[in-house]
Amino acid sequence: MGKMKKGIAVAGSLIADTFYEIDTYPKQGMLTNIRDTVKNIGGTGNMILDLAKLDAGLPVKVSAVIGSDENGKMLRERLSVYPNIDQSNLTEEGSSSETLVMNARDTKQRTFFYHPAASDIFDESYIDWDKTDADIFHLEYLLSMAKVDAAEEPFGTHGARILHEAKRRGMKTSIDMVSEQSERAQRIVTCALKYTDYCSINEVEAEAATGIEIIKGGRVDEEMIKTALLKLHELGVSTWAVIHSPVCSYGYDCMQEEYIRVPSLKLPPGYIKGTNGAGDAYCSGILYGAYRHDSLAEAMRLAAACAVCSLSAVNGTDGMRSYRDVKEEEKRLSQ
Repeated sequence: MGKMKKGIAVAGSLIADTFYEIDTYPKQGMLTNIRDTVKNIGGTGNMILDLAKLDAGLPVKVSAVIGSDENGKMLRERLSVYPNIDQSNLTEEGSSSETLVMNARDTKQRTFFYHPAASDIFDESYIDWDKTDADIFHLEYLLSMAKVDAAEEPFGTHGARILHEAKRRGMKTSIDMVSEQSERAQRIVTCALKYTDYCSINEVEAEAATGIEIIKGGRVDEEMIKTALLKLHELGVSTWAVIHSPVCSYGYDCMQEEYIRVPSLKLPPGYIKGTNGAGDAYCSGILYGAYRHDSLAEAMRLAAACAVCSLSAVNGTDGMRSYRDVKEEEKRLSQ
C-alpha cells in the first residue's frame, strides 16, 4: 500500500439535513401532517464520516464553514464521535447550511429544500493550507457554493483556483458535484476538471459535465459512457475518471489507458433501507482506494461495496463499516 501519513482532506459544503416524515406532499396552498423529524449530518459530512469509519487510523481533515447555531452544534457533535476527524479548520460563522427533506409516506418520494447559508460564503480564505495538508484534497459539492462556483480568471472559477493551489502544494485532487442539468453546470465543472486527478460522478452528473448524452430511453448507453470517460480525461482529469450508476460503474485509468467495468452487487429483497448518501459512500471508496494505492478496478469494487453498505441504513452514514467489514459484505453478497 505504500507509505500513508497525511490522510485525506475534504473541503466544501457541510450541511445539516432535517428529515420530515409527512403523510403526503400537498398541493400548493394545502396542508399535510408531519409525523416525525430527524436531524442528520449531510453534504461533505457523509463522506467525512464514511472515510473515518472505513479506517480509524486515517487522518480525515475538514475544511468548511458552519453556523454558530444549533445545526452547527449538531454537526460538530457528529464529527467529534470519530477521533481521526480533524476539525481544526472548521469555521463557525453565520447560519449553517441546511437541507429540509420531505419524505412522503404514501409515494416514498423525497422533496428537497436547500438553504445554502454557510456554503455560499465558503472560499479559499477559509482554507488553512497547513491544517489541510493531505495526500488527497477533495472539493465537494461543485454547483452548490456561490463563491466557489463564481468566475475567476485565469482559472475559470474560484473552485478551479482552489484545486490549482492544492496541486501546487503537492496534493492529489478530487471533485464531486450536485446533480444539476443546466448550462452553467458544464461551464463550472469543466473549469475544475483542468485541475482534477480523481473524478467520481454519477451518470446524470456526467451528462451535465461533458455535454454527452449517456442516458437513452431511461438506460445507460455503455458506448456513450466510454466516450464520456474519455471526454473527462480530455477536459483535464489526470488519473481516474469514474461514472457510477445503480446497475454498474465504469472507469477509465488515464495513466494506463485502461477501461474498467464493475457491475453492482446483487442485493436480496428488503436489503435497501435508504438511498441517501450512497453516492458519497461510493466516492469515499474511490478515494480510500486511491489513498491505499490500489488499482482502479480494486478501488471501484471497494466503492461499489461501500455504496451497498450505505444502502443498508436509512440515513447517509449509519450503514458504512470498517474496510474489513465492507470487504466481508462484498464477499457475502458475491456468493
